[in-house]
Amino acid sequence: CGDVVMPGIAETAKKNQAAFYWHLGDLRAIYAFDEDIQHQPEHIAKPLSMDEYLSIAWQDYIDGQIAPFGSIPFFVGIGNHEVMPPAKTREGFLLQFADWLDTPVLQAQRFKDYRGDHLLKAYYHWIDRGVAFYFLDSATAEQFDAAQIAWFEHVLERDLANPDVKTIVAGMHKALPESISAGHSMNESPTGTESGRRVYADLLRAQNDARKHVYVLASHSHYYMDGIFNTDYWKQHGGVLPGWIVGTAGAVRYALPPKSSDAHGALTNVYGSMLATVQPSGEISFEFEKLEESDLPASVMSRYGKDFVHWCFAENTQAR
Repeated sequence: CGDVVMPGIAETAKKNQAAFYWHLGDLRAIYAFDEDIQHQPEHIAKPLSMDEYLSIAWQDYIDGQIAPFGSIPFFVGIGNHEVMPPAKTREGFLLQFADWLDTPVLQAQRFKDYRGDHLLKAYYHWIDRGVAFYFLDSATAEQFDAAQIAWFEHVLERDLANPDVKTIVAGMHKALPESISAGHSMNESPTGTESGRRVYADLLRAQNDARKHVYVLASHSHYYMDGIFNTDYWKQHGGVLPGWIVGTAGAVRYALPPKSSDAHGALTNVYGSMLATVQPSGEISFEFEKLEESDLPASVMSRYGKDFVHWCFAENTQAR
């Protein structure tokens, strides 16, 4: 239901005068038809074959989910649904979304981080008014691989040594290991578990030794949760970082995992986005902005009809 939900989130971003919007992956279903595409009038009249669907899915995302943000800068991340071969691959993602992965902001930062680095990657970094943002590619079982770890630790060291950088925000698709959502996270593979723990330790050092503000975001699980690292494992292995899962931009909603009551807050069967407000100190406050059916633009209601829009809000769920 992303084509229904994301235009509403775009209106939220405009209302809040957002500096940018950041999507952390899972752009279209790919393993099956997206219900919103099936309910577009032209495809009700002439249903798509699976091959036809796959050929338009990412362009549909651009048209239906990025375009509504207008002039608000849009940062896109890779998720596991973007790497479902043979239909979709990481290389195909880089080609399709090059306009958003190689913006002047990201390109200029890439050249600063590694002089003359012209190679486009699914992970990236940029600095905005003292906040260093990282998108890490955790979409597949072999990530974080050695090349990505080397890149991350090199760039992080530069940020930790930079007195103008007060804050580190790490975003990714699958959450770092040993969270409350461990069953649907980087714990899904041995490499993900090991490399994710290493990145977590790097971020702990940024917080505890370099005295930076550190925040960690993910989206692989389709619900909202604040305090995802409030687990026995991290309490016993260095400490708890501030962490959130926000997987509420249109995908089928999931049941909350066991021990979700250990989080600071958790919601499912909701849509919405998270508003981050940066203080002069570099500290960031995060607030979940729930999207209601009544918040959707008239253009969405006109294109999809009230019955399907209501289905998205009432029935697009595995959590009963």
